[in-house]
Order: sequence, then structure tokens, then C-alpha cells
Amino acid sequence: METKVASKHHSSILVPSVQEMVKEKLIKKVPARYVRSGLDKAEMASDSGLKDEIPVIDMSRLCSSTTMDSEVANLDSACKEWGFFQLVNHGVDSSFLDKFKSEIQDFFNLPMEEKKKLWQKPGDIEGFGQAFVVSEEQKLDWADMFHLTVQPSRLRKPHVFPKIPLPLRFCLKPFLLSPQVSSLFLKLSSVSSEIH
Repeated sequence: METKVASKHHSSILVPSVQEMVKEKLIKKVPARYVRSGLDKAEMASDSGLKDEIPVIDMSRLCSSTTMDSEVANLDSACKEWGFFQLVNHGVDSSFLDKFKSEIQDFFNLPMEEKKKLWQKPGDIEGFGQAFVVSEEQKLDWADMFHLTVQPSRLRKPHVFPKIPLPLRFCLKPFLLSPQVSSLFLKLSSVSSEIH
């Protein structure tokens, strides 16, 4: 059997929607590519030193000359150990974030026909589907995703934004044009260069 492999740096092989497989009862059990064996599971011993809480990175500490080094170390650890983190004190209004979360939830609750308008194109990562699928044998997360490049704006795909439902688009537009977001992106990019 020939194996498909994604060829571009930021691309993804198209896979079926998890939400639709379940909704349409297209499967009787979770497909093998979504099941991780015991060897794949991250074992966290109680004495490992790892917290079972999502790491929190404080943007104000990253911007302070007196606390930057320790917060960069926290960021480095969060990225290496977890692969993600929660950013606080970033200056983005919490009411905006609540509205944004609500609109994203509404988007994922749309009928599949609407989401198909935003389906990823072959070899691309932006849009609805799964991100970073590089081979047919790769283990996948049991989730659907919507990937939209925010910054730098020159990397955004022009065909995606106009197809986003209007309520979500209206919510996104000020975010995409926000000087705060651009500044936040530049600061995080700068700080990431400090990580080894």
C-alpha cells in the first residue's frame, strides 16, 4: 500500500471529521489510528515533579526585566513538557475572549455542510479538519480542529476568512487587526528566541 506523506512544512493530510463519524454512526468503535497503546501514554508519577494542571505563563512577567528570565524558563518547561500553556495578563479583554469562545462553539455546532465550506485543502493546514497530519499511519487526536493563521498576516490564506460565518468573522476581525495582538505576537516571538 502506498503511504501518503504531507510534503510542505505547514501542511496536513485530509482526514474524516471525528464529529461526523460519530454523529452519522459511520463507526462502531474508535478507529485504530485514534487509539494509543499503553506505550504511547504519558505516564505521570506523583513524584515526577510535573503538575497535573495546565502551565500558566504570565505575559507581564515576560515583559519585566526583573522576572523575564524565570518566566522564560517556565515557558521553556511548559513547551517541552506539555506542548502548550495558558497565557495570562496578556491585555486581551476577557469579555472579548468569552464572546470568541461562544462563537467558536457555535461554529463547531454548525451542520457539516456549513463546515465543509471551510474544509482544509489538500496539503494545507488552515481550515476545518485535523492539523499536522503527516502520514496515513500517524496516531491522531480524537478531535476536529479549525486552524486559522492570525499572525503574521502575510501567511493567512485569503480563501478562508470570507467563508467564516458572519458572527464569528465579526468577532475575529477586531482581533486580527488589533495592535495588542500584533504586539503580543511580536513579544512572544522575541521571547521564543530566548528558549534553547
